[in-house]
Amino acid sequence: MARRRCGFPLLWVAALLISMSVLGDRAQAQQAEPSPQGSVIRTTSDANSDAAIRDRLQGIYAQIGDLSEVEVNVADGVVTLDGVIANQTYAQQAAAIANRVDGVVAVQNNISASVDVGERISPFFDRLSGMFETAGTAAPLFLLALAVFGVILALGWWVASWTRFWRRVSPNPFIGDLLAQAVRVSGFVLGVVIALNLIGASALMGTVLGGAGVVGLAIGFAVRDSLENYIASIMLSLRQPFRANDHVVVDGNEGKVVRLTSRATILMTPDGNHLRIPNTIVFKAVIINYTTNPERRLDFQLGVDANDDPQAAIETGSKALADLEFVLADPPPNGVIMSVGDSNIILKFTAWINQERADFLKARSRAIRATKMAVEAAGFTLPEPIYRLRIDNRPAGIDFATGHAPGDQLAARPRAQPVPQGDASVEPDDHLDEKIAEERRDSEAEDLLNTKRPVE
Repeated sequence: MARRRCGFPLLWVAALLISMSVLGDRAQAQQAEPSPQGSVIRTTSDANSDAAIRDRLQGIYAQIGDLSEVEVNVADGVVTLDGVIANQTYAQQAAAIANRVDGVVAVQNNISASVDVGERISPFFDRLSGMFETAGTAAPLFLLALAVFGVILALGWWVASWTRFWRRVSPNPFIGDLLAQAVRVSGFVLGVVIALNLIGASALMGTVLGGAGVVGLAIGFAVRDSLENYIASIMLSLRQPFRANDHVVVDGNEGKVVRLTSRATILMTPDGNHLRIPNTIVFKAVIINYTTNPERRLDFQLGVDANDDPQAAIETGSKALADLEFVLADPPPNGVIMSVGDSNIILKFTAWINQERADFLKARSRAIRATKMAVEAAGFTLPEPIYRLRIDNRPAGIDFATGHAPGDQLAARPRAQPVPQGDASVEPDDHLDEKIAEERRDSEAEDLLNTKRPVE
């Protein structure tokens, strides 16, 4: 019984909701449909008369040459259009006109497009003839617009041809040529805009500019990498990170700078090879410039025996470095303990040199040699790899303490005599500098590096 009592209110609520939705649909159905857009064509006689509607439509169609062959029949406010015309577009136009007449309930469009070649071509030639007549009448205006376009275009090219002026006002020739090209393009666009305004084709001008924008956007996406490299070239020419002949490391590639072009940075590697790096990589890369600061620190490691005093070895090696003529006294050479192994202690020595007076690789080589000889002369042992072998079946007659049979004569190994330190030259190698200077002197390729601008 409880379930039945609870069920009746639910049924009543559901019935109420259904009846409200039905009444709402009926109310919407009874609303008047919106009248067609546009002005209402009034008839000269009774608007509800079928004859008046037919006469009014026939009079309108008679005034439109393309719709003069349309036949109109009206019955109870329903307009039936018949006939054959040249284009289906005109049939839609006839139906749209009929819908605008007051008193028309519906329009039945039975108009068909003609397939006759003559009827199809005749309107086209009529329109073409009208266009030629209009063009003949407006010929002076077209000639004036063309003359204005030519004058503005010629003026833009003339101003852009001032090469010396643009290179004088710009930081480098690349930017100067870019400004001249911008003036040339601006003159062309300005000429087109003024010419179209003179002939009253403002709508066409908007279409052309909009289409040019879409095309430019598509081209921009297509050549995005090239544009990025082009912009990087501009930024590098304005904010120069190096000079010609600077010793740099760009994105892990080491060499000396030959030139900066609008597309790439040219390096000459220590092997004498040319290396081209795209400017977009150079602009984003971490660059090490060894030439900006001529003072450079060299470092190397040596190992001494685990039983030796590492501090005494550091002092001995640092003194040997300080005695070298190419090592700077300020800051002085130094040494630190890097690690302690099972059989050796790794020491790291550092020293500063002036790269304008000493080649880095030669100086480092002499520094390693001098430190090694001084440490060994002071009695420190440079450990060698030790291998332990286990022999289960020992052959007779071999002394395992020395590893030799009794009576073996061991020849003493001659030790190499040290070469005087002054014999090894550390003068900088100018071969790459001479090759780069010769190439820059003989080549006519563009170079965006300007010595008047600061290095950043």
